[in-house]
Amino acid sequence: MGRLRSALGVLMLLPCVAAALAAALTPEETVRRYLEAVRSEKFEDAYDLISKAMRQGKSRDAWVKEQKAGMAFAEVKIFEVQVFPAKIDGDRALVPNILSSQDRFVNQLGLTEHELYTLLREEGAWKVDQQILVEPGDIPKWFGKRGSPAGGAGAPAGTLSPSVPSPAPEAAPARH
Repeated sequence: MGRLRSALGVLMLLPCVAAALAAALTPEETVRRYLEAVRSEKFEDAYDLISKAMRQGKSRDAWVKEQKAGMAFAEVKIFEVQVFPAKIDGDRALVPNILSSQDRFVNQLGLTEHELYTLLREEGAWKVDQQILVEPGDIPKWFGKRGSPAGGAGAPAGTLSPSVPSPAPEAAPARH
């Protein structure tokens, strides 16, 4: 009986531990995990990394089903992700990202896309709220002249690609 109580106690603590870990993620790590979850079709994990507004009032099951259908229909393939350092202003962060992907509608040729993610701090954790494509004229502002962050020295905050394992245990995109 004691073992059963101990096991139940541990199970009851798991959501608290998961929430604490999510709260500890940086904006960059949140985007990285979100994109990795989308890339690996772990939409259940991606759901935990998006804002209430991005969920649009949908339950986890409904949102996951919608993402799976959309990704399959568009034949989305994510090849590589390069997350750059965030610009944080209070409870809002902007995270630049270079995405190498392909789909059957918008990016048939598999061109590199410069993205900008907006994250909001909700209940103490960073959540992906929206993603936009950076206009060509604004690329230097976010990525510098050679793909490095504007005003920054060097490399992106992290890169995910099929041949190189991503840092730490991952799970993580929004609508692509």
